[in-house]
Amino acid sequence: MIRTIKILAVAVALTAANVQAEETQGVMNQIKTQTQDTVGYVYDKLTTPVLSSQDIQCLARNIYYEAGSEPFEGKVAVAQVTLNRVNSGQFPNDVCKTIYQKSVVYEKVICQFSWACDRAVKFNPINKNNYDESMIAAQKVLLEDYRLPSLHDALYYHADYINPHWGKEKVAKIGHHIFYK
Repeated sequence: MIRTIKILAVAVALTAANVQAEETQGVMNQIKTQTQDTVGYVYDKLTTPVLSSQDIQCLARNIYYEAGSEPFEGKVAVAQVTLNRVNSGQFPNDVCKTIYQKSVVYEKVICQFSWACDRAVKFNPINKNNYDESMIAAQKVLLEDYRLPSLHDALYYHADYINPHWGKEKVAKIGHHIFYK
């Protein structure tokens, strides 16, 4: 990603200096190749069939609703747990499908992430700064493979003001969330 930005800066500088079109095209081809390499890297890391802008948007929305007012580390933690689920084999092998997964237990609909049952389809973030930071966290985790070592195996979390009596192994407390294996 950083290399792509640097290449973009070079392309702009070359264009501004009125360098021949052929040289500029060569730099633009480098940008295209670097971008494809980055997407290929993410594809390999996630082992999902397709990584799309929809995956980033779904993840950012999940971060926003689950940890929007949390510090950046808390946002990354929610993103990482979501991707841990995608890669676990216990949940759908797709970012959006994992986030919106619902089950019916005793005729009651239960969502993996409570907001997915509570929120309307239309998304309109109230706090733009929290959403922007959620988007950055989603991009870092999805595109740059940014991870918190303590959450390597974490699949679950809850707010620190509730106690679901899960009996799972606690691995970390970040912000107002407690994370479990």
